[in-house]
Amino acid sequence: MQRKALSAFILAAGLAAAPQVLATEGKLVLYTSQPNTDAQQTIDAFKAKYPRVDVSFVRDGTPRVTAKLKAEFEAGAPQADVLLIADAVTMEGLKKDGRLLAHDKADLGAYPAGIHDPQKMWFATKLITTGIVYNTKAAMKPTSWTDLVKPEAKNQLAMPSPLNSGAALIHTITLTSNLGDGWGFYEKLRENGTLAAGANGDILRQVATGEKLYGMIVDFMPIREKAKGAPVEFVFPSEGVSAVSEPVAILKSSKNPEAAKAFIDFLLSKEGQELALKQGYVAAHPDVALPAGYPARSAIKLMAFDAAKALTEEAAARKRFGSIFE
Repeated sequence: MQRKALSAFILAAGLAAAPQVLATEGKLVLYTSQPNTDAQQTIDAFKAKYPRVDVSFVRDGTPRVTAKLKAEFEAGAPQADVLLIADAVTMEGLKKDGRLLAHDKADLGAYPAGIHDPQKMWFATKLITTGIVYNTKAAMKPTSWTDLVKPEAKNQLAMPSPLNSGAALIHTITLTSNLGDGWGFYEKLRENGTLAAGANGDILRQVATGEKLYGMIVDFMPIREKAKGAPVEFVFPSEGVSAVSEPVAILKSSKNPEAAKAFIDFLLSKEGQELALKQGYVAAHPDVALPAGYPARSAIKLMAFDAAKALTEEAAARKRFGSIFE
């Protein structure tokens, strides 16, 4: 009798959950800046839970994805249901334009305040920080952002330009808002011969080959390359780091909002966040471990960042940076 009762309970629990999964069906179009492999892994994991949802995706860099969306909006024919891109500032722009749909029932109980949009229009999925990479042959082993303006780093530092990179722009706004010198820090970098050009991959190449001894770069690239034997070390500076959160959002024009909400719920779940870990990223969920090669989560200090405020400062920040480095 006890076994029958237990079996009946398990069956009832399964049937209670099944209708929601089975009712989630139809087509879902994802626009993303994720690497193709990561995007396919994410979709495959989601479809394992929601087999009746037919997911397709379009992949490109965030600027090109948003340009494609803009053209579709202007034509009155947006195709995407879900947007998963690099940074929250771009999401804030879409939110301001009334292009996003709130997911009011998203469960954020496990997350600390300040990671996701307060109005639940977009949600962080990862924490991709920018810190310092250095060649292991460098005499100075930096621990602080201010080390980069020392004589030892003269003409030896390379960094991505915020004029060409959204992540670099967020990094610049974050540093100038949190460091005591503000824009004075960047003026000192320029005086110290810093090169502001190229993408993160190019920064890594320059430092790994010894062309430059130091660089500003997103965390996962040098950490992964160090594991493969590259002569590089990555530093989370003592003052803290900036971060892009690879946010996800539903477009208000979505033709399948229920499937879109299920996709977001999956990404925010412990299972979805552990997928980010398997892909080698720092998950936004505070209870998910960090990838190999990273310090403890408590050792990574995130600098304060207000995406809505950054949206209003974006043009001025680009202009100020350009006046210093060009």
